Amino acid sequence: MAYDTTILFRDDSYLKEIEATVLGINERGGILTDRTVFYATSGGQPGDTGVFVRADGSTVAIAATVTGETKEEIIHVLAPDQSIPAIGEKLRLRINWDRRYKLMRMHTACHLLSVVCPFPITGAAVGEDDSRVDFDLPEAGVTREGVTAKLMELVSANHPVFTRWITDEELAANPTLIKSKNVRPPIGTGRIRLVCIGKDASVDSQPCGGTHVATTGEVGMIHIGKIEKKGKENRRFRIRFGALPEGE
Repeated sequence: MAYDTTILFRDDSYLKEIEATVLGINERGGILTDRTVFYATSGGQPGDTGVFVRADGSTVAIAATVTGETKEEIIHVLAPDQSIPAIGEKLRLRINWDRRYKLMRMHTACHLLSVVCPFPITGAAVGEDDSRVDFDLPEAGVTREGVTAKLMELVSANHPVFTRWITDEELAANPTLIKSKNVRPPIGTGRIRLVCIGKDASVDSQPCGGTHVATTGEVGMIHIGKIEKKGKENRRFRIRFGALPEGE
């Protein structure tokens, strides 16, 4: 039996904790609640970690968050040797905010990179300190310095970042919104979530279910740490926090 979780991070990525009720426990001890602020691993972004706070003040550590039978079923994976809450128990769900905020900044930076490098995306992975985006790009013709400078222009402009929803039909009528070469956003639910950058989405708009900061300025100082050749027509760009080191 699949459960539908009310997924609050889709509309507010800045929610750090909420109250929720345990709906179920799967065969591996994963906890399903009626609603959550925990992001589940998807689209290259790792799932949230954090704790459940029980009525007596004790905590249950959450080591990972994943989806279940559907994208709407969110499973909170317990760390080893944790006590399992009871079905019907009311808990306070609290994410590891420092980690989440880094991932939000990094995920937004990956979107900015897809603006600077407007090529088909063949892969991506968001990390706390180092992320990557792979592009179908036979000959790079770009430099770390040049891409970093353009990224920082977008960061410094402090563009708004927001989400909106479109229908499956609207996406089908606007196929250029999809930047991934190999992965298509899930359809069939009747609506698709877009992450937009810039006033009236003037900078970028693409399907994404991840969490992002509210303005590009929040991304902070970033740079391209490395551009790697991964196959005949694949280039991997690595994004890191901080200024581009001199003399590298």
